[in-house]
Amino acid sequence: MLDLPNCPKCNSEYTYEDGSLLVCPECGHEWTLGLETENSEDKKVIKDANGNVLNDGDSVTIIKDLKVKGSSSALKVGTKVKNIRLVDGDHNIDCHIDGFGAMKLKSEFVKKI
Repeated sequence: MLDLPNCPKCNSEYTYEDGSLLVCPECGHEWTLGLETENSEDKKVIKDANGNVLNDGDSVTIIKDLKVKGSSSALKVGTKVKNIRLVDGDHNIDCHIDGFGAMKLKSEFVKKI
């Protein structure tokens, strides 16, 4: 029998091969044999509207007028946002916008400068 590695997500020893993938029956995690040590789910790739990879500290531009809850004004197209922070969740960009303050934005409404 093959000596398969434990699941990198839940550390289960009951992993099995399914074609080129390794599968954990306990948590349902699937991975390839070369990537089990990298733990790729811990580091998610966040992309802007054009498909460019975003990183902490990047500057972005808003590509669509966005309504702001609790405010009568909106964020306009072309508003520049500097020094973004990437976070987990539905709104995956945390930033500070001059004139509005702290904001959370979705990456699909920005493009990298």
